Amino acid sequence: MFNMFKSQSSLDLTPRNCLVVSLLYCMGSDGELDPEELGHLMSVLGRNTTRQQLDALLRYARSTPPQQFLADAGPRLRPDQRLCIILNMIDSAMADGEAEPGEQRLIMEFAQSFGLSEADLNPYFRTLVAKNDRAVLDR
Repeated sequence: MFNMFKSQSSLDLTPRNCLVVSLLYCMGSDGELDPEELGHLMSVLGRNTTRQQLDALLRYARSTPPQQFLADAGPRLRPDQRLCIILNMIDSAMADGEAEPGEQRLIMEFAQSFGLSEADLNPYFRTLVAKNDRAVLDR
């Protein structure tokens, strides 16, 4: 019974959970999560994931400021995991063509916290822009 009062900050910050929480912050920066975004998050978590697991991550993201998450998660992640998370955030933000200003600020805050500069990310960013520019297929 007393588990109901347990803090959400006790979430196990595995690298995959960190990716999902980061994407939740990014997707939620426009104020809403649509069903397609939730479906994408379920696929990121893996096919054996339950809705309850996603709900726990949603509760965590809603109750934990990004700065606290970064302070808790950053030291647990390897450099390659940090880069993976940032690139997934960029790809998610650009999925509809252009990252919103709030998404851009959040991504740069995460990148700086993870020790990645804009110069570090530029080659990856150009690749993601090319990947998402499907208009070239109609020219």
